[in-house]
Amino acid sequence: MRIVTYNVHKCRGMDRREHPARIAEVLRETNADIIALQEVLSIEGSKRERHQARYLAEALEMNYHIGENRKLDGGAYGNVTLSRLPLHAAHNYDITWSKRERRGCLRADVPVNLGGKEILLHIFNIHLGTAFIERRHQARKLVSDEIINNKKLGGARIALGDFNEWTRGLASRLLGTHLQSADIRHHLKRAKTYPGVLPFLHLDHVYYDDALELKRLTLHRSRTALIASDHLPLVADFQFKEVER
Repeated sequence: MRIVTYNVHKCRGMDRREHPARIAEVLRETNADIIALQEVLSIEGSKRERHQARYLAEALEMNYHIGENRKLDGGAYGNVTLSRLPLHAAHNYDITWSKRERRGCLRADVPVNLGGKEILLHIFNIHLGTAFIERRHQARKLVSDEIINNKKLGGARIALGDFNEWTRGLASRLLGTHLQSADIRHHLKRAKTYPGVLPFLHLDHVYYDDALELKRLTLHRSRTALIASDHLPLVADFQFKEVER
């Protein structure tokens, strides 16, 4: 399975143009099975391109769920998860702290056929806050029994998204104690994902369950990707360990 996390910045590129078709082109280049997007704006009853979640899903022929964190310009603004596979239950967790901007973690459950047996893959699409203290509170909530460590979830878990954490802070350490870290420093020569043209910060992260093996981690740096958003897509290829045996 190929899974991507990508902050699309309301589909507004480095040229300040709002261009969802360009984001769709970048995502098509990645050939992903599941995509976690952050900063997506979806406005009903407007131009087709203004409902960015639906536009991207239709362009890529994928299913989608919206995790609305707040209203912006009359539309739903937040995280969106796209999948070639069916999307079963989805839940958007409020991880807002104090009076800071509303933030969320969108969980989408994806059924995967493993040796004739259907199991669930829980995708946690996360966008943390920009303040250090804010992220500390959000990290504790993420690893609570309510979200990532919810005992009602029986499938493998992948937590990924824009953590707004460029050093190894509490969010990275906490998630690293509950899940495996896809540390891009071990996989890539360039361990930065933001901003896209000349990245100098590592903001985008991927964590995964022991049931999965990370086969490959890449940063998608096509010509279109360098201009389409202020982030670059982080691409992770996973294998269920049972498949190899």
